[in-house]
Amino acid sequence: MVRNTLHIQNLPSLSAVSPSIARILEKSLCEVQISTEEAEKLFYAEEQDLNALLEVANYVKKLVKGDWASFVICRNINFTNICYMGCKFCGFAKSKNDSRAETLSFEVIVNRAREAFERGATEVCIQGGLNPDLSGDHYEKILRAIKSEIPEIHIHAFSPFEILNGSRKTEKSYEDFLRGLKSAGLGTIPGTAAEILDIEIRQQLTRNKLSTEDWIKIIKAAHKVGLKSTSTIMYGHIDNPSHWAKHMETIREIQKETGGITEFVPLGFVHYESPLYVKNSNVRPGPTREENLKMHAVARLYFRGLIDNIQVSWVKLGPDMAREILNAGANDLGGTLMNESISRSSGAKYGQEITPYEMVSIIRESGNLPFQRNTLYEMVEDYSDKDPIKTEPLVERIEVANSFA
Repeated sequence: MVRNTLHIQNLPSLSAVSPSIARILEKSLCEVQISTEEAEKLFYAEEQDLNALLEVANYVKKLVKGDWASFVICRNINFTNICYMGCKFCGFAKSKNDSRAETLSFEVIVNRAREAFERGATEVCIQGGLNPDLSGDHYEKILRAIKSEIPEIHIHAFSPFEILNGSRKTEKSYEDFLRGLKSAGLGTIPGTAAEILDIEIRQQLTRNKLSTEDWIKIIKAAHKVGLKSTSTIMYGHIDNPSHWAKHMETIREIQKETGGITEFVPLGFVHYESPLYVKNSNVRPGPTREENLKMHAVARLYFRGLIDNIQVSWVKLGPDMAREILNAGANDLGGTLMNESISRSSGAKYGQEITPYEMVSIIRESGNLPFQRNTLYEMVEDYSDKDPIKTEPLVERIEVANSFA
């Protein structure tokens, strides 16, 4: 798939860069793995050092992925917003007595999946709150309902928090519970609920209800039973570069052991309506522009040869920032989504859907060649010399959805 390859002499001279940063960048250019301490140092890069970091990250991206950048046509289906966990950063969760609480019926979930499939989706991403009224086998029932009607669709579903919940309710081990989900049609799992795996910060965000240890065990269990996962980080709140570097170290060690991670997805903290921000004066209002650039660039270098897909989240950062990051180490624009509830509930400002035509336009404007991929990063359609059919964004329908089968 690599069409054009840069030559090392085309990079600007590193003579203006500070010696310590130059050494780290040169290691990465020579395909020598950089250390966690060196990754942390890169997070503090400024001015000429930052410019060099971004250029080297883009250069390495082109060596690995050529001039290509990808997207996936998918739909998010958040099947319940009822949740009792009380994570401080979350604006999505509602109590079951809240007038805005909802739990989608199996019929509504299947209808949304079918509608997505008819609009060209290869994937549905399914996640929800931890609704205490749902049984542990509810996750499996969702999968079977979708697969019985739309067997071709790939189901990317259930965060480690949900796996923990289902495992406990069914009194099954993580592996056995995941095997049951796989048998019912689960294709991959999202590596969300990671937030920051540094224990100090994690305890402040979630009171460690899903511990770092359990998150790691669940991700490894998924890989062991043949389910690949994504990996994520949520940054820009009460954290700092040392926490980011330690988090990335945990991800890299998992990947060295299992090889089951498909991509790394930085998720900038959306602060507007997040309880964590609204109720605390010491919480930052999300990452800065420079931090967004650094996070993706450092990830490209730190995970080189282990996780080769670095995704930028347009729903968190917006199309303009995403376009810029596609030239700072990222090679993927994520999904069209069609419906997006979780970030929107915390005040995200960038809408619920970017159509395939718009995805292709953003990628082209960044100077990259666009293609549609599937969940496992296999090419579905090459759009380097053609456009997708123009479609209107999906209008969210109001459905009677507060009962479940």
